[in-house]
Amino acid sequence: MELRSVEELMDLLYACRGVRDAPDPAGRSVDLHEHALRTAALLRRSRPADKELQVSGLVHPVGRLLRPDGTTAPGPHAAEAVRALLGPRVARLVRHHPGHGRSGDDDRLSLRQAAEEGRLAGFDAGVLEDWRTVLELVAARNSRLGAVD
Repeated sequence: MELRSVEELMDLLYACRGVRDAPDPAGRSVDLHEHALRTAALLRRSRPADKELQVSGLVHPVGRLLRPDGTTAPGPHAAEAVRALLGPRVARLVRHHPGHGRSGDDDRLSLRQAAEEGRLAGFDAGVLEDWRTVLELVAARNSRLGAVD
């Protein structure tokens, strides 16, 4: 599945509401929609200028929805779904989440830490609609860069 518009991506993110991730070793599972919002909010706090990283945190759970049977890692499915819309950097970050980044890969480390904290944090991270403008900005930037390449 390849997402072609922010609207399609928003629909997929809304579809994550009520879908729970597999339990972690402590037996905790998390609603994918809430986890996405909290992860993105944590990244916005720690890296306010890095919209692509924030969006990576927002979209990283969609792979679980695309591969609910769990037979394959969800990261590659999410990466392929968002690559055309959000660009290669977002796709790369989502593909390798939650893998442990190579030393020196601050982006992957930041995403992993925010995702882990987002599983445990209980704060109100707002609503998905708050992210529409950021998603549109990243998509538009990717579209312009793709036209130049």
